[in-house]
Amino acid sequence: MSSPSKRREMDLMKLMMSDYKVEMINDGMQEFYVDFHGPNDSPYHGGVWRIRVELPDAYPYKSPSIGFVNKIYHPNVDEMSGSVCLDVINQTWSPMFDLVNVFEVFLPQLLLYPNPSDPLNGEAAALMMRDRTSYDQRVKEYCEKYAKPEDIGAKEEEKSSDEELSEDEYDSSDEAVAGHADP
Repeated sequence: MSSPSKRREMDLMKLMMSDYKVEMINDGMQEFYVDFHGPNDSPYHGGVWRIRVELPDAYPYKSPSIGFVNKIYHPNVDEMSGSVCLDVINQTWSPMFDLVNVFEVFLPQLLLYPNPSDPLNGEAAALMMRDRTSYDQRVKEYCEKYAKPEDIGAKEEEKSSDEELSEDEYDSSDEAVAGHADP
């Protein structure tokens, strides 16, 4: 086994032994989901997001790809794709970091301290800078609509190995969750 493979296996096991629920996407150890809870003392508290993680062949020398599966309202997360704009993952990754760092430090810091000056969601960034109270309220609305713990469990069973749902599946499965169209 090569060094990156051993490291990938070790980091994944370390993550699984922590308090995170990890679900493998396929037989390999390169793609998986992690259930991530919003940090305390933030408008994201109480929300649970399914995070898709892809480890490149060169991990840990190359950073993992991280994306939110269910919707989150945040200046540094693309609302449609779930892509994350986070310097430590995208530009300053180091092999000294591991997967537990991503979920215990990097993602909580991203949610606690959004950077509206480098947005992937321009509307969220503008609202945050213009009216922080309204921004916090919108975050809580998204948590209520898209990030309830029971929603993660339901999605798990509905799409255990499918990467994306078709438009029809979105309509049928999200109807009860979403209720009304986005404002």
